[in-house]
Amino acid sequence: MSDSETNELTHHAMLVAWGEFAQSVGLIQDIESVPLRQKTVTHRPQTKILEFFVAILAGLEYLKDLSRSAHPIDQDQAVAKAWGQPARADYSGVSRTLTSLRQEEAEQVTSVLHKITKLILDEEVLKALQLSGRLSYDGDLTGRPVSNSSTTYPNVGYGHMDDAIRLGYQAAMVSLHSPSYSRLWLSVTPHPGNTAACTQVEAMVLAAEAKTGLRPLRRTDQLQGRLQRVSRERQGREEQVQEIETKLAAVQAQEVETRQLIDEQRACVATLEAEYREKPRPERPYSKLGRARHKLGVLERRQARLAKKAPKLEEQLARRKVKLDVCQAQESLLQQRLGQFEADNRTNRYPIQADFRLDAGFGVRENVALLIEMGYEVYTKPYADWLTPRLKRQASGRSDWTRVGKNAEMIAWKATTLRDLPYPLDVALERFWVGDKQKHATLLHFGTDPVTADLTAWFNGYNARQTIEAGIKEGKGVFEMHHLKVRSAPALYLQEQFAVFAANSVRWAAHWLATQCPRLPAGWQDTAQPKVKEQVKVGAHTSAWVNWQEQGCLLRFTDHSVFAGRSLKLERCWTVQLPLPFAESSCFGHY
Repeated sequence: MSDSETNELTHHAMLVAWGEFAQSVGLIQDIESVPLRQKTVTHRPQTKILEFFVAILAGLEYLKDLSRSAHPIDQDQAVAKAWGQPARADYSGVSRTLTSLRQEEAEQVTSVLHKITKLILDEEVLKALQLSGRLSYDGDLTGRPVSNSSTTYPNVGYGHMDDAIRLGYQAAMVSLHSPSYSRLWLSVTPHPGNTAACTQVEAMVLAAEAKTGLRPLRRTDQLQGRLQRVSRERQGREEQVQEIETKLAAVQAQEVETRQLIDEQRACVATLEAEYREKPRPERPYSKLGRARHKLGVLERRQARLAKKAPKLEEQLARRKVKLDVCQAQESLLQQRLGQFEADNRTNRYPIQADFRLDAGFGVRENVALLIEMGYEVYTKPYADWLTPRLKRQASGRSDWTRVGKNAEMIAWKATTLRDLPYPLDVALERFWVGDKQKHATLLHFGTDPVTADLTAWFNGYNARQTIEAGIKEGKGVFEMHHLKVRSAPALYLQEQFAVFAANSVRWAAHWLATQCPRLPAGWQDTAQPKVKEQVKVGAHTSAWVNWQEQGCLLRFTDHSVFAGRSLKLERCWTVQLPLPFAESSCFGHY
């Protein structure tokens, strides 16, 4: 009997496999249960939401590729069946559903993704804490440019994207280092394109904590010391303002008094002049009239001096008041932060250790201080050139540079007190060559890691944050986030959430496949590096025969596939190690 008589042909093999995985973790069932206030004509709106996710999972550049590609996904019955759907909608129907989607509905769909992520994330958090004793986070901001002439994208703005000023959006992204999967996306938050990275640090940290449910103890002792220093500074500035106000008040009083004396003296001079004309009497330097004129001149010169002195004091007072206002605002902010952090510590039943790595775009002074106060081991670079030129001067003449890479050397200062930061930091100056030109960069660290004792480990550890940069590149190049498939705000939000969930899902599914399919294509078994691009761009668009079984299917790649000769036996079973001293095996999804 021929294959065509016993099996169903698909041109999207991995979409079938991922559909089976989606059923095993309850994704399809949970999204279908989300209430959407749109009517059903031929296809339920939930079906079209799932189809939107499949489009992202398949790495389609345009939404219309669902229906207009060489092998349309919406015509592939095996894919529809694997995703628990009787049929697929045309891309135009998917587009209309997304256009009508409301923000609260998009957030409900997202909550389904978060629920599934939490199951797997808890297991990875436990593993990370057992293996290294801490969690490691990376954060970054990436651009989503659109056409500069576009007027149909909501809430866009001009900002730095792809090394140019472009119109579009920014996505604030946070990832967690995962022992099993290398990188797990925790959160993505879309913003207008003019959003600056330095404004997003606290939100990114809180998003990471919300996803893992864990946080380090806040460093309230450090914060209290800083608050005391700011309070003393505020008191000093208040005294300065009071002193200048006293001086200004005295000058202003002198001005009033001097004006009165001048008016009186002018009247006196006028009277004497009349007397001298009537007599007539000659006016001499030491005559009564001469002395009166001299006194008037003294008063007028005093008035001129006071007229110059008062604006200078007013200027000085205005500057001092601005500095006082800044200091008072900072004191108020730190007082509120201290109260919040003390409450955080009281309710923190399971404090952990964690490090946060950020690039220079986030490394303004206040962000560095905030991360320290929030309890993190901080790895970052300073924003702009506020520190590097200073370190270059300090390093001048030193010969104890350490080679840390093929093209890089470093020199470091341990627990250095900087005049513009409230806490001592480990600081390193890096020098490297681009062609014949030498360049410099600075690394900052706060925490217990003895980074200055091993500069190579510090250099490599910080640069390991390239994992998030690779993830961003993967999102743009594999899941096609360089191209926005939708134009309504809720749909744009949902596309961001689906994209990071898709990147996570391919890795989870690789582990799921590796546990039950010994004949996986080469390299797919490594869940830390499961060749995501190959799975999405090739595996999701290659042909296979699907033999349906009671709890899954047998998927055999055709002779025309690059994976010819291999087969995958898929069962809807997913084992989860809960972050408690017991495990739970969950088998979801039934026909």
